[in-house]
Amino acid sequence: MVRARTVLPSGSSARLNGICPYFTMFPLEFPYSVLSGRARPGDWVLDPFCGRGTTLFAARLLGLPALGVDSSPVAAAASEAKLVNVSPDSVVGTARRVLEEVQVPRDVPEGEFWELAYHPEVLRDLCRLREGLLMNCESDERKALRAILLGALHGPRPKHGDSYLSNQSPRTYAPKPGYAVRFWKARGLRPRPVDVIGLIATRADRYYAGCPPRVPGVVAMSDSRDPGVFERLARLGRVRWVVTSPPYYGLRTYLQDQWLRLWLLGGRPSVDYTVRGQLEHRSPDAFTEDLGRVWRNAAAVCMGGARLIVRFGAINDRRVNPLPLIEGSFRDTGWRVWKVCHAASAERGRRQALHFGRGNRRALEELDIWASLDA
Repeated sequence: MVRARTVLPSGSSARLNGICPYFTMFPLEFPYSVLSGRARPGDWVLDPFCGRGTTLFAARLLGLPALGVDSSPVAAAASEAKLVNVSPDSVVGTARRVLEEVQVPRDVPEGEFWELAYHPEVLRDLCRLREGLLMNCESDERKALRAILLGALHGPRPKHGDSYLSNQSPRTYAPKPGYAVRFWKARGLRPRPVDVIGLIATRADRYYAGCPPRVPGVVAMSDSRDPGVFERLARLGRVRWVVTSPPYYGLRTYLQDQWLRLWLLGGRPSVDYTVRGQLEHRSPDAFTEDLGRVWRNAAAVCMGGARLIVRFGAINDRRVNPLPLIEGSFRDTGWRVWKVCHAASAERGRRQALHFGRGNRRALEELDIWASLDA
């Protein structure tokens, strides 16, 4: 029997998934096609490496409750924004109130990078919003506003109008300060004044006008190797579906490549080169052992017969065969692999392997691994 091709929702109901670019994102079609027609009403969905929340959003589109775990503050903030229920006007109103709460920001970063990255008035307003959201980001509107700012923080500058708050910048990852300063100076690029409230209003309308009905969901900013976080999540419901894509072996630049967004969330105004909260990448054995801890933790919150579907691949800088690596991570975890299929390459859907190639080398093939938890 051949399954019919899954048709994703179109229009405003699916736009929310694009609120904040995340360079390791997989396409919405992946979790949506897994869950559509298979998951039953009320089935809980888990993503222990939730990234920007694509699996959680697919679950929301299908009316399924969902749980997400990620050690990155950027990932947790973007994922939370996929679960809220707000109106565009309420988000804009919240932005205005936050600016009223913080008339003069206490902390405005200085230096050549900041002078060239943002117009002084934009940087001042950005710091006011940052300070207000750090003091209070409990409501749905504030979580939505935070994610809108994360998505608008840096990106390409069009010839007409303003799509982002920054000077010319790559969309999905933050440029390192030294490189950015040289780039801007060589091309004579100066930051333009941007209507911050106007940009927030445009994005709020794009992402939250006509968003899908709300479903139960929780995002935990935590290390998925820690069993404690799963013990807390288990109180909400037993999981039937785990759909995820862990970091590929050798990918350890999540924090560095999101350093500007981390600053907005309370981090320091410089690049942090630590790798805290990430899987071990010093050897394939260490990597598979760490990943195995995550699968065991996921199994502890799943019901018998649960399914786990993993998208996994490799990057050119670490030429390892991804199949034995991922299969090895399932040993002694309670999960039994029963199907492996090709997911094309990262060239289709602009997935994580694509963003870490060197020169003209093409992205490597990716796999979808299906496993089940014995009852």
